[in-house]
Amino acid sequence: MTHSVVEQDAVVTLLYRLKLDDGSLVEEATDDEPLVYLHGHENIIPGLEAALEGMTVGEQKKIVVEAADAYGEYDPDEVDEVSLSDLPPDFEPEVGMELALRDKDGNIYEASITEVNGDSVVLDFNPPLAGQRLHFEVTITDLRDATAEELEHGHVHDDEEVDEY
Repeated sequence: MTHSVVEQDAVVTLLYRLKLDDGSLVEEATDDEPLVYLHGHENIIPGLEAALEGMTVGEQKKIVVEAADAYGEYDPDEVDEVSLSDLPPDFEPEVGMELALRDKDGNIYEASITEVNGDSVVLDFNPPLAGQRLHFEVTITDLRDATAEELEHGHVHDDEEVDEY
């Protein structure tokens, strides 16, 4: 099946600019580094994926995604104060620092440091864009069929050549 529109199992290449309500630019995918993903496999936020459905190559669109359909609402219960004694001894915390933490069961959680209080730090486990309405300006630049392997794995495989040394 050849995909002429953004639909289930299409590999979509798109350019985008992501801004917040205040107009600040959060990130963008450009011609040099476009976003390439497998549609319908939860590889991007649900609100954006739903809004892209049915678009064609060359089509441009402005899309607003509410927090609930992006990274969720901000949850104050996802903030925790942790003693520095629970962190590696040589660790030097700074506000804004992003951490990947492993619990006793081996699960990995991402957090950012929001406060440093002498012998403890406040960690925010909310995604950085939780609670934010997201404004996208998107352009679809390519559509292709997914390979059998991509469909089996549920994501696009990077087909860039590996440099040999």
